[in-house]
Amino acid sequence: QVQLVESGGGLVQAGNSLTLSCLADARRFSRFGVGWFRQAPKKEREFVAAVSWLAGITVYSDPVKGRFTVSRDNSKDMVSLQMNNLKPEDTAVYYCAAGAVQFLDRSDEYTTWGRGTQVTVSS
Repeated sequence: QVQLVESGGGLVQAGNSLTLSCLADARRFSRFGVGWFRQAPKKEREFVAAVSWLAGITVYSDPVKGRFTVSRDNSKDMVSLQMNNLKPEDTAVYYCAAGAVQFLDRSDEYTTWGRGTQVTVSS
């Protein structure tokens, strides 16, 4: 069973950057695709970005494309989400998820989720 812990959230002003980390406690983590999702108050959870298990494929949602970068270091069982030029609409709880997924942007394919980390962007 994979366990995931997110970190790196916080309060930043618009235009600034944050890097989120997702640390896994699993021997087979490198075999899993890892995705980042977010949920703002009163909104449904939405896909943000994901990386395949070999890190050969990355996928981004349109709102973050060109501003966010997802990467993974399998030697450290860690996936990072570099978020640049943050906007107030990026405010949400960010979750990482892992699983043997076929479609990286589909939340229902991920079997393990972290508890989330809050990102707040002030204008």
